[in-house]
Amino acid sequence: MAVNEGRFLDLIEIDGASNNSVENIRELRDKINFSPGQGRYKVYIIDEVHMLSLGAFNALLKTLEEPPPHAIFILATTESYKVPATVGSRCQKFEFRRIPVADIVARLQGVCVHEGITAETAALELVARQATGAMRDAESLLDQLIAAGSAATGGQTAVTLAQAQALLGAALNQTVQGLTDALAVSDSAQGLRLIQTAVDAGADPRQLARQVVDYLRQLLLIRLGNGALVDATSEVRAIMAQQAQGWAPPALLRAIRLFNTAVGETRTGWQPQLPLELAVLEYVTPPVAEPATVVQAAPQVASSGAAPRRPLSPSPEPAAPAEVDAGRGSAQDLALVWRRSAELLLERRKITALTKTDLERCAVVGLHEDELRVRATKAFIDRVHNRPEFVGTLAQAVSEILGRAVRIVFQPGDGPVRGGGAPPGSLAAAAIDLGGELVE
Repeated sequence: MAVNEGRFLDLIEIDGASNNSVENIRELRDKINFSPGQGRYKVYIIDEVHMLSLGAFNALLKTLEEPPPHAIFILATTESYKVPATVGSRCQKFEFRRIPVADIVARLQGVCVHEGITAETAALELVARQATGAMRDAESLLDQLIAAGSAATGGQTAVTLAQAQALLGAALNQTVQGLTDALAVSDSAQGLRLIQTAVDAGADPRQLARQVVDYLRQLLLIRLGNGALVDATSEVRAIMAQQAQGWAPPALLRAIRLFNTAVGETRTGWQPQLPLELAVLEYVTPPVAEPATVVQAAPQVASSGAAPRRPLSPSPEPAAPAEVDAGRGSAQDLALVWRRSAELLLERRKITALTKTDLERCAVVGLHEDELRVRATKAFIDRVHNRPEFVGTLAQAVSEILGRAVRIVFQPGDGPVRGGGAPPGSLAAAAIDLGGELVE
């Protein structure tokens, strides 16, 4: 009773934000040894304790290690990670969770009944959601609504949803639902129109973005079968369940990321609603797809062991005929095209010098219709199999040089074909023609 009436002298509350120096802690240590006057203990509550300076924490540490038997410390903070580990390890921690919306609404309804105030349930729900789990913030917002409503109605005490939306700058639920429907059908014009209408009506763009993110998150929960986690009325839940059927989970994830980014950008942007509009346009605009490239690897023929290296022979063996389109040059010309493609990608910084070396170790087998068949090691094929964008870039470079669209088909092989992978007329090409194998 004495604590509630503010006359219990053994309860000392200290604001850590304004009393954060070493001198303040020293003054506390000088007074803590006095015995309590009324109660059994002297209770010190240090609010916002994370605001104390490092020197103040060090000065307080000795007292926390060996406190007087009649002293109890309560350290309150919203950012516990800022409290030094030496202090936190000497405390018993109690985590206070956010209060559910339903409990906040029940508390606010009790306050309104006690004060003789008529309040719409929807208005109290909006206040509770705006408070984000803090009862003190909810009661403060309700007090502002009561004062604003009393001034507007000439002394009558009533809280309506329209007043709450006007004061809090919150968008109508219908706006968020309409924007969600527009996104589901990729109607950018309707989405931009809804945003402009809400902003013109006084809605805060940042709050609108937060509401859209929260609404899309709840749709995702319903879509994934976790509708029990959604905190909404039965009417709103029915609407959300119907809307969720028109969304795929990947699309919801993409929309949530875009609007969550817009929440942060609306704070610093010179045009507050622009991030919202960009989020809508970016969502409804399909990404530019790169030209499709087919990557295939012929099945590797199992063998009992690696093929033996052939020794150099004084007489060259006849080269195997390469499969080449008529009028497109020889296998040697295709090898030059392959090498030039690798050099072109290196010049454009699309590949590294090490990757260029790997490409030069490959060998062009031939060109058949739109397939450029290239022999490569199984290790290289395994590497590029999961990188279609790399093979697509390579195919674009080859197509640019050949002047026609081709796709690349990799075939496994132990080594390059005759003359492949080496500059024509070079010593390496001559050695390969004599039966050698290009290793480096």
